[in-house]
Amino acid sequence: MSDAPSLEDLVGPGGQYEIVVEDVLGVPLQVYKSRFTSMRDLLAFGDARADVDWVVQGDRRLTFGEHNAMARRAAVTLRELGVERGDRVAVLTANTIEWLVMFWACAGMGAAAVPLNAWWKAEELDFALRDSGAKVLFCDPKRWAIVRDIVETIPSLEHVFVIDLEAVDGAGRPADHLFAPEDPGTLLDVEVEEDDVLAILYTSGTTGKPKGATITHRQALANLMNLALSSQASAALGKGEQRTEHQAAALLIVPLFHVTGTCSTMIVAYASGSKLVLMPPGRFDADQAMATIEREKVSSIGGVPTVMWRIVEADNFTDYDLTSVTRIGYGGAPAAPELVERIKTAFPHVRDSLSTAYGLTESASVATAISGDDYFARPDSVGRPVPTVEAMVVDDDGNPQPVGATGELALRGPTIMMRGYWNRPDATEAVFLPGGWFRTGDIARIDDDGFVYLVDRAKDMIIRAGENVYCVEVEHILFEHPDVLDAALVGVPHRTLGEEVKAVVQRRAGSSVTEAEIQAHCLARLASFKVPEYVEFRDEPLPRNPAGKILKQLLRGDGADFAFAPGAADDAVL
Repeated sequence: MSDAPSLEDLVGPGGQYEIVVEDVLGVPLQVYKSRFTSMRDLLAFGDARADVDWVVQGDRRLTFGEHNAMARRAAVTLRELGVERGDRVAVLTANTIEWLVMFWACAGMGAAAVPLNAWWKAEELDFALRDSGAKVLFCDPKRWAIVRDIVETIPSLEHVFVIDLEAVDGAGRPADHLFAPEDPGTLLDVEVEEDDVLAILYTSGTTGKPKGATITHRQALANLMNLALSSQASAALGKGEQRTEHQAAALLIVPLFHVTGTCSTMIVAYASGSKLVLMPPGRFDADQAMATIEREKVSSIGGVPTVMWRIVEADNFTDYDLTSVTRIGYGGAPAAPELVERIKTAFPHVRDSLSTAYGLTESASVATAISGDDYFARPDSVGRPVPTVEAMVVDDDGNPQPVGATGELALRGPTIMMRGYWNRPDATEAVFLPGGWFRTGDIARIDDDGFVYLVDRAKDMIIRAGENVYCVEVEHILFEHPDVLDAALVGVPHRTLGEEVKAVVQRRAGSSVTEAEIQAHCLARLASFKVPEYVEFRDEPLPRNPAGKILKQLLRGDGADFAFAPGAADDAVL
């Protein structure tokens, strides 16, 4: 019988994770009594393990100490350039070591990082840079080629730094200039408060334009402590990640500009002293991933179901030693029961540490989670709310519904967005109910044991391989094509991607526009994952209700016969 403390002991009075109720921006919420109050606190952890590996990418390897020195040097340069607490610094790169350095430099000096989607096209990036009011842009060569002609038209943007740039190129300066000063040895003397904005993460919007969700230091740290408590509680039950003689290592496959990559993988790895292993920029390659797992003795894999499908279905899966993997977690898209069975067979030693989670950008990642035996017993559930997070189901008017009833899922807690959408008070007001409850837009039910089951989405959105595709944004682009009279976007089931994007288009009379031409039109204006993989043409008007709303349930195809074949929408390469 284990002597480890129970969950009740951990969160109760005097416990390591004692939970109390405090006022947070005018709302009484459950919070940890003893907690970090800014991300600056975590940087001290890195300094304490200065000689330990922190991040690895191919042949590049930085210790915690080397990384922290670079972050401090970048912060000094940013301050000399006039960046102050609260200013925005846009980061537009693939998953790189420099991305991490810039994030922590901003966190340490109180600036707000603006991680931009590296798959976006010029029009999308132009909007986010203007909307955020970014003073500095840090980018890689691939993204510099996209934004080079627009940066000088953005009034707020004063400085642009480009990785691997050898000489000044227009508004762009070599990124090495940021890291030139000597290491000051200490962080800049800046007071950073708990509810200061740590990052602005842009999500596709239901009105056609992305919305910047503000993530505060409080939210990111509360998510960290929620996950730490959940892990410790699982260990007390004899579950959770197995300990080995090797340093724990997390393979980061999802983009850092996603809340999962940043808040639930990168920050957690940093705080726990784990090694963060980055894949080389480019299209995901299962062989490359498995070789990396074997070489770096990766213990944890996180991502979306699509990634796990590609690993377990690899022809040469058995050629690699993957026994170091003791934990697999994913979320962001529906996971087929078949995938769970495949993982159980391929990784039998991770049964207790196989998990899935549900969350949103606005919830700083994880809101509910399920793992181990619970996951196998309830494969259609996204789990119970994590500690400090509360969940309820509401009707259209925001009224709480009884256990078992179906309605919109609402969440409350310190991880839930409290500063609102950047420059969008209207959008913020629309999603918050009295008492700090956030309307997720997802339709769900909650059973007697507190497990949450997602039923549908209230938002007109498709989730393709973990990427949110808001239909109205793509539909606006479709309407710009001269041969499109009417159009609607729908999701169709896909075995490995969760959903695939399909456009139903009514062509103008006499038009002979093709599927390839429609896809090319979208690809020129949108990130690749938003481009319809399938285009169905109709000569008759699309079905609408008396109010004029398209009846999308009549347009959705079965999708059962769609094979997994990369096409226009699968060419997103970092």
